[in-house]
Amino acid sequence: MSNITTEAWVIHRGVTNGSPTVKPAELRKEQYSFPSITENEVLAEPIYGCWEGNMTHAVERSPIDICEQRNEEKVVIGNAGVVRILKTGSAVKGVKTGQYCLVFCNGVWDDLGYPKKIFGYDARNTVGVLARRMKLHERQVIPIPKQTKYSLKQWAAFSLRYITAWANWKLAYGCYTLQFSERDRPPTFVWAWGGGVALAEAQLAKLAGCEVAMISSNDERLRLIRKSGIKGIDRRQFSELDFNQERCRCEPQKTAYQTAEDKFLSLVKEHTQGHGVSIFIDFIGLPVYRATLKALARPGIITTAGWKLGMNLSCLRAIECMNWHTHVHTHYARYPEGLEAVCFAEEHGWMPPASEEVFAWDEIPALARKHADGALSTYFPIFQINPA
Repeated sequence: MSNITTEAWVIHRGVTNGSPTVKPAELRKEQYSFPSITENEVLAEPIYGCWEGNMTHAVERSPIDICEQRNEEKVVIGNAGVVRILKTGSAVKGVKTGQYCLVFCNGVWDDLGYPKKIFGYDARNTVGVLARRMKLHERQVIPIPKQTKYSLKQWAAFSLRYITAWANWKLAYGCYTLQFSERDRPPTFVWAWGGGVALAEAQLAKLAGCEVAMISSNDERLRLIRKSGIKGIDRRQFSELDFNQERCRCEPQKTAYQTAEDKFLSLVKEHTQGHGVSIFIDFIGLPVYRATLKALARPGIITTAGWKLGMNLSCLRAIECMNWHTHVHTHYARYPEGLEAVCFAEEHGWMPPASEEVFAWDEIPALARKHADGALSTYFPIFQINPA
C-alpha cells in the first residue's frame, strides 16, 4: 500500500552532539509522508486550525520533547480544527466524502473511551492539522451539523477547547450540585481564570444560571468576557499575585505578594456576598493556586483540565478535607461527550466568537512565536491550511 505525501510544518527531534537537547524546535515546511488509510480511517484536508497551548509546549519542547516521547524523528502537530473528508475506509459509517467535520483529538483511549494520549501531540503515528493532508480514525472526527448557523472558523476554535470545557464543567458542576437538594442549594458563584477553555466553561456556568466572573489583564479579552454576560475582573488590580515559594521567603517580594493576595480575596468576598467561590475554574496553576484555594467557599470545587504555569502543586490535605473542597481533574473528553457538546452548541449558541484575523499557511511560524511571546489578544488564534 503506497504512502501519502503532503506538505506540512514539521518539528524534528532535537539532538546536539548526538544527545537530546532542550533547545526549542523550529517549524520547518517540507514534504511529509504517512501510510494510506485503513478500513476504519478517513483521509481529510484540514481547512482551518486553532493554535493551542499544547502546540506551543511542543515547539518549546516543554515539559516534554514530543519527538522523544513518541520515539519519532519528526512530528506534525495540531489537534484543533475543521477538516473536509476526502476519502473513507471501507468500514467507516459515521461520515461521508465531502463532509465537514471537527477534529476530535482523542489519540489513544482506554476501554471506557477516556483519553490516554492526544492526537497531534503525544499520540504516536498521528498527523496533526499542520499538514495539507491528514488521516484520522472515524472516532477522531465529528460531523458539523447540517445547515449550521456558525462559521467553519468558529467550529475550528470550538473543537478542542469547548469540548474540553464541556467534559470538565459537567463533572465539576455535577460534583457541586450533588451535595445539595434544589431547596437548600446556596447561590452558585463561579470564577475562572485561564484562556479559551476557561471562557467556554464560564459561558456554560452562565447558561446554568450561576453568578459568573472571569479574570484577565487584557483589555480586549475583558471586553469579550463582558460581552458574553460575564463579570470581568481586571487582574491588574492584583498583578503581584504570582506565588513562588523561594521568592516569597524574602522582602519586598513577600509583602508585594501578600498585598496582592489580600486585595484578591477582598474582591472575591465583595463579589460573592461573602460566601466565597463555589466553583473555581483554574487553568493557570501554581502562581495562583494558593489564593484560589483560599477563595473557595465551603463546600467548594476547584476544577481544571490543563495548566499554564507550574504542574507540581501542593496543599494541606487536612484543611481541604475540613473545608469540603473537591478537586476535579479531567483530560479532554470521551467521544459521546464530544457529540453532546456539538449538539448543545448548535442549539444554544454556546460558541466562540467569530475570528476577525486569520493567519495564512506561510504565517504559521510567526503565529507560533506570537503565541509563545504572549503577543496575541485573542483566545482563539485561527490559521488556514486549505481553501474552504
